[in-house]
Amino acid sequence: MGRTLPTIICYKSDMRAKETVEIIPTKEVFVGDPKAPVTLMEYGDYESEACAKVNEVVEKLLKQFEGKLKFNFRHFPLTRIHQHAMKAAEASLGAAQEGKFWEMHSMLFAHRRRLGAISLREYAKDCGVVNKKFLEDLVNSTYGWQVRSDLLEGLDKGVRDVPAFFINDELFTGKPTFENLRKGIEAALRQQKRKKKPATKARA
Repeated sequence: MGRTLPTIICYKSDMRAKETVEIIPTKEVFVGDPKAPVTLMEYGDYESEACAKVNEVVEKLLKQFEGKLKFNFRHFPLTRIHQHAMKAAEASLGAAQEGKFWEMHSMLFAHRRRLGAISLREYAKDCGVVNKKFLEDLVNSTYGWQVRSDLLEGLDKGVRDVPAFFINDELFTGKPTFENLRKGIEAALRQQKRKKKPATKARA
């Protein structure tokens, strides 16, 4: 069963009427051609050195398979060892509400050793986020539910460590190097081509 999307309830100062604003979840944020036949999905953590390294691999893959590949990043903060990973994930979601997810995504990996709340606010500002309540949203865990939703979904899919990749919703079990992921994507492309081939009619 699908989970109900979280909402923010705002109040208009004059009529005190409720106005519901739906939060854009990470599962709806992609980079690459929306019609691409192959989807690469990663569960990751912004404090992880391995995730930062593989982020460079993903960027190369998107260039190599331009028009054929789209990428989606899901949150899997390892909070037992990374104390800032949860808030960093929430910060990326805050940026996503203004269409700045990928700018913030890159910024967080670039500054993965400095992810305190004040720094997160500055990074958001540098990315073009204009929400004056950005820091307040972090303190109040406005986007915490969505991060936990990603985490729980990852656990359901068998994710236990990061980075973890899925190609067209199938767990990628190899080491996430450029070469290995490239081969996995090419195999998925071949599979998609086979599915599109019309079935040949048997002769009477």
